[in-house]
Parts: sequence; C-alpha cells; structure tokens
Amino acid sequence: MPHLFSPFKIKNIEFKNRIVVSPMCEYSSTDGFANNWHLVHLGSRAVGGAGLIITEATAVSPEGRISYGDLGIYNDEHITKLKEITDFIHKQGSVAGVQLAHAGRKASHELPWNGGKIIPSTETNGWTTLAPSPIPFADENIIPQELDKMGIEKIKIDFKTATSRALAAGFKVIELHSAHGYLLHQFLSPLSNKRMDEYGGSFENRIRLLLEIIAEIKQVWPDTNPLFVRISATDWTEGGWTIDDSIALAKILINKGVDLIDCSSGGNVLVKIPLKPGYQVEFAEAVRKTGILTGAVGLITEPKQADDIIQSGQADLVIMAREMLRDPYFPLRAAHELGYDEVKWPVQYERAKWHK
Repeated sequence: MPHLFSPFKIKNIEFKNRIVVSPMCEYSSTDGFANNWHLVHLGSRAVGGAGLIITEATAVSPEGRISYGDLGIYNDEHITKLKEITDFIHKQGSVAGVQLAHAGRKASHELPWNGGKIIPSTETNGWTTLAPSPIPFADENIIPQELDKMGIEKIKIDFKTATSRALAAGFKVIELHSAHGYLLHQFLSPLSNKRMDEYGGSFENRIRLLLEIIAEIKQVWPDTNPLFVRISATDWTEGGWTIDDSIALAKILINKGVDLIDCSSGGNVLVKIPLKPGYQVEFAEAVRKTGILTGAVGLITEPKQADDIIQSGQADLVIMAREMLRDPYFPLRAAHELGYDEVKWPVQYERAKWHK
C-alpha cells in the first residue's frame, strides 16, 4: 500500500487516506448560506475519494467575510444546508471539516471575477473592516478600524459560537484560519500588529488572541474530535513572522489541545514568493520536528510527489487545493498511478475503474 493511502487516525476520527481537500473560497454564497454549488463542489471531492474535505474559509461573523459571497456560520439557519453537505460527505467515507475564519482588514472585497477590489463601507456590499492596528493591506486607502477590548471579546465569542454550530452541522474537524493575512495572522505578525497592549508587542502578546480563541472553542468542541490550525509559516519578508516563530508557536499549541498545524505561508503583505513544486513542504517538516502533526501544502500536484512527502516523514497529511479543482478524482487516479488497485471506488463508478 502506498503511504499516501495508509489510514490515519487523530483522536477518534480516522481518515481513510492522507489526502486532504484544502479550503478554497468559492465566493458563491448569499448572506453566508451554503447552497447546491457547495454540495456538489464538496460532495464531488468526497466521491473522488479524499480522506478529509475542509470547507472554504467560513466566516464566524458577517464582517469577517472576505467578500459578500463568502460562506458563513454566524447564523443558526446556516446549519441546515451545511448538515446536508456533511451527511453526504460522510456517506462517501470521507470526513467533513470546516475552516473557521475572520478576514480582518482583508474583508469587504468584491468578488474576484468582478475585480476583487475592497468595497468601502459606504457602498453596497461593503462594511467596516477590523484589524489589530489601523494599517491597511497593501496600498489600499481604506484604513481598518482598530479593535478595542470589547471588539476582541466579541471575536472570541463569535469563534466559540461558530464552533457550536459546526458541531451541530456535523463537522468532525475544525481548522482555525491563522494564515494568509487574515485576522488571526494579522495579530501574529509584527508587520500588521503595532498594538501597545497585552495583544501586541512581544511574541507572547501577539499569539495571545489565538490561544484565547483556542481555549474558548475547546469548551464546546469535543476532546475526541481533531482541532487543526492553519498558519503562514513565514511572511517571506524582513521584520515579519518567521519559521522560527512558527516552531515556537507549535511547541505551545501542542500543549493547548491543537492536533495538527497546516503549514502554508505568506499573504499578510505583498511580496514575491519563490514558487516551485512543494515549496512549502519544508515548513511542514520543520514544524513537525516539534512533535506536533503537520499538513503540507503548496504546488503538490503529482501522486508520487504526494506519496514521497508522507513516506519521508515531512508531513502527516497532504493538503491539496488547485489540483483538486482540476481533478476532483485525484485520489482515484493517484491510487492507480501508484499501483494500488485496492482503493474503493463508488459502486456507481466501478465499471470505469482502472485494472492491472
């Protein structure tokens, strides 16, 4: 059996293989509601055989959305359709996970195919953005509102309440989005956090909100279910968050009930990233040496490449995005290319299965 197809258990949840569908924004919701697009998009990846399928960044509050088309989990009425989706995913033998997110200063944007520009709060589909410090992203001329203590408390409650809804919706894994320049990453990075209170300045202060949110959600999330955190392992620029910071954070998170760190990078400032196949895998490998489980991401597109990452011990899971958009059935194809014909196909597709 290829290492990529070895089952993997975290707490009480077992994944049938090491292939994970990465959170990918679809910008196809209205008022945060999931719809049939999400059912088909996520459901087809379950039919395709991925072990774990994580929803796109799912906003814990309306103002936490990247755009007005983002998926949300800030309303009890959101639960019904999400439960339909998780039920379908689980019937295919995959595990459903949700990425809980708040966009912070990167919120209130137009849909990407409409230009993706930030929308001022004075215009339709726009709202006031929030951040640890009043520093805009890139060259945008709209300055975010600096969060006060009351605003920070609300965000902690929003994450906790969203976790309760995620449980009711049938999700078995939660991933906290602390990467790509969104709110929790904004607090972590000294490039975007210039606060002078207990949430800014030192490393210990900048990680405080993340730790407090973890403590809040642990009050309602079962100890038997996995908790992931996605981080940007580096800001790729001087004066920013570094891989050494990520390693230090991992040593703390492993003692706070976090099971796995999803190691991405960048997104908090505009900077040229040296892209190449598997360019972020080294971050997952470095963080994994702390003893915490990791997921590797970043231009992973080939079955042997993915299998080698698991076999070599660089990561515990391979988390794939664009390749899973191009090929929802990547796991079935990967099994064939790796010579593993014992993988289970949906009975409806058996007649198309490859054979030796």
